[in-house]
Amino acid sequence: MKSCAFFGHRICPDYISTRIRRILIDLIENHCVEIFYVGKQGMFDSIVLNVLRELAQTYPHIRYYVVLERMPEKRNAYTAYKYYETILPEGIENVHPKYAISWRNRWMIKQSDYVVTYITHSQGGAAQFSEMAKRQNKTVINVIT
Repeated sequence: MKSCAFFGHRICPDYISTRIRRILIDLIENHCVEIFYVGKQGMFDSIVLNVLRELAQTYPHIRYYVVLERMPEKRNAYTAYKYYETILPEGIENVHPKYAISWRNRWMIKQSDYVVTYITHSQGGAAQFSEMAKRQNKTVINVIT
């Protein structure tokens, strides 16, 4: 079973949702991707999650997860997500909070065959993890190219 992770800048335009949808449909239909891992740090992650929720109606065999970087402190801390939409990677509970997002992102890359990105400049975490995925021979697809 193939999987895909996502990394993008916190701020991005809404119109990329159309391009994300096309890329995801191609991954599902032509590359047999069934599992998707997305973070929760910004607008790109939010757009991806919304597209995945919509596509799950058409493709009920796919699974998607919002990968948390820490245990929720309060019972209802993540009310934006349904309980079945979240996953906490095993081992992250031992990671210092300062490094939790980076640890989670490396975990997402390790799990994935494909990485979809929204990268417009070379600074920041999204670009860093996109380059890391390339070095690990993952197939990286930038939404804006």
